[in-house]
Amino acid sequence: MPKKPLILDPAEIDTSRVIADIEEIRKYNPQRYEMEQLTAICYEDPERAICVGYKDLGPDEFWIRGHFPGMPIMPGVIMCEAAAQLASYYTMKYKLMKSPMVGFGGLQDVRFRGVVRPGERFVIVARLLKVRSTMMTCEFQCFVRQNLVCEGVILGVPLSPEAIRADSDAESSSQSESS
Repeated sequence: MPKKPLILDPAEIDTSRVIADIEEIRKYNPQRYEMEQLTAICYEDPERAICVGYKDLGPDEFWIRGHFPGMPIMPGVIMCEAAAQLASYYTMKYKLMKSPMVGFGGLQDVRFRGVVRPGERFVIVARLLKVRSTMMTCEFQCFVRQNLVCEGVILGVPLSPEAIRADSDAESSSQSESS
């Protein structure tokens, strides 16, 4: 099966030109601590709906000890999470959905084409395909040293922190009542 065309040629991506650091990313994304999977944003093209960010993988990533002992590689699900966070950042920054948060709605056509190790820079390129009030669709491609290591399509859904809290409170009270 032939690979899809590249969203952007990775040779043209300048990761030294940071346009949003972790503090700026935090204004749009709620993830913190070990779940923050972006280091910086280095490219945005609102006309073509393209955004590029990266994650510098250090020696203390939470997954290193167990995935896999003695030969750590970045889990594919974390690669997809990093791409989802990039798509969420872009969607929230440009107010493309009328929602205080964007959550993971699904994945399509994901392929892993290489391994990613601690010490590497994991570069994510995302292009928004479609935005509706109930769903965002975004294609992504991930690179290490200009080599494609992961690609797919992300579905994002609007989330309300209040609804999440209310759902959690309802679940807690129903568990208390059944005790």
